[in-house]
Amino acid sequence: MSLHDAARRALRLTARIEIVGVNPFVLVKGSQAAALQPRWRKPMPVVVVIEGPSVTSWRTNMMPTGGGDFRLYLHGEMRKASGTTVGDMVSVEVSFDDEYRNGPLGPVPEWFRAALDGDAHADASWRELTPSRQKEIVRYFSNLKSEEAKRRNLARMMRILGGDDDHFMGRDWTEGK
Repeated sequence: MSLHDAARRALRLTARIEIVGVNPFVLVKGSQAAALQPRWRKPMPVVVVIEGPSVTSWRTNMMPTGGGDFRLYLHGEMRKASGTTVGDMVSVEVSFDDEYRNGPLGPVPEWFRAALDGDAHADASWRELTPSRQKEIVRYFSNLKSEEAKRRNLARMMRILGGDDDHFMGRDWTEGK
């Protein structure tokens, strides 16, 4: 499918920004998602434009809820550019992104890679994570600024990858997953 075809299959919807844990999202009903990609049950790569002061497009994944619906998570930069916040009604345009390639957004931060290299069990757990989960962690770690934040988050992630159960980065972790 070309980008031109994808543009013809754009979904336009108006919905309220909700939140689960710390993650703001817009619910996309299964019937709406099927208009983009029928019978899709895994994270769906999309391009999203949120109506607002900026007409920036964003590449992201809509995440399945398990019942056919999807959550279109709206990270802070998206909401800032569109001037929106949790509870707002927003108009969004979503199209399937057939050029999206999964995998880490960028390199694993050196300080995280060094910790993984020093812990075979945590490194094995890291390699078992899905590419989208690895990307989420790399993106999160890459945005940490202070050495204290890096140290604190690294220690927590290493405990989780080592098998400790915890709630971290807006999700529950069990047995390193």
